[in-house]
Amino acid sequence: MKTVAIQGTLGSYHDIAAHNYFGTEEAITLLCCNTFEEVFSAVDKDNRTIGMLAIENTIAGSLLHNYDLLRQSGTQIIGEYKLRISHCFVCLPDEEWSDITDVNSHPIALMQCRDFLAAHPSWKVVETEDTALSAEIIKQKKLRGHAAICSRAAAQRYGMKVLQEGIETNKHNFTRFLVVADPWQVDELHRQTDRRINKASIVFTLPHTEGSLSQVLSILSFYRINLTKIQSLPIIGREWEYQFYVDVVFDNLLRYKQSVTAITPLTKELKILGEYADGKSNL
Repeated sequence: MKTVAIQGTLGSYHDIAAHNYFGTEEAITLLCCNTFEEVFSAVDKDNRTIGMLAIENTIAGSLLHNYDLLRQSGTQIIGEYKLRISHCFVCLPDEEWSDITDVNSHPIALMQCRDFLAAHPSWKVVETEDTALSAEIIKQKKLRGHAAICSRAAAQRYGMKVLQEGIETNKHNFTRFLVVADPWQVDELHRQTDRRINKASIVFTLPHTEGSLSQVLSILSFYRINLTKIQSLPIIGREWEYQFYVDVVFDNLLRYKQSVTAITPLTKELKILGEYADGKSNL
């Protein structure tokens, strides 16, 4: 049985992604954390613990803070999962639409449902730590007049009434989750999952010279390495210098390794955050 640390509570989208990634046939124990910092701390305290964290959403974009936490943590990415996000509008079992005065949820979930909320301007919008936790608190404290935006799984777990499903503005709403582990556990976990490695996440810095980034990208293209994402973040204390986080996919592991060797002399610092299987099959 694996222990998986997630941000959020039972019934959250992290919960759903963790169970979907590891499969219903494999029992996992969830370690629910309040913050992403706590997720990495849990992996650091027990190297058998696996972490799972959201890294980007097709509507809200990248979770920039998580990139920094990942780089500093010393963990390695061992997999990813892309989850279709569908939000429900839920309330206490004995309440109706006319009873609702307040809507509680995580800020990103609220943003993803802005058209739905705009149609009900009289409601007070309340930002909370987690979607599922919003439903749990309303049920535990019997907060009359309060509704939550959360998953159907959370509504079922906490005995809430679903007033409406699919309230997200954009139906092409997916969140990409990363699975991270202690480097000493990576090889064994890869053997257990038996997924073909064809993707990598890398972070590097470059000298502040003309064409430095284009040279790196040209080499990746030469080795037929497909760049699927590039994210730049400023380096604190070093004005106008940036760290570049890139995701690449490949069909030849040796050619990928050769490309990394080729670009390394062009960078000031380079770190491989993980080599794993592309999660596109999970869509």
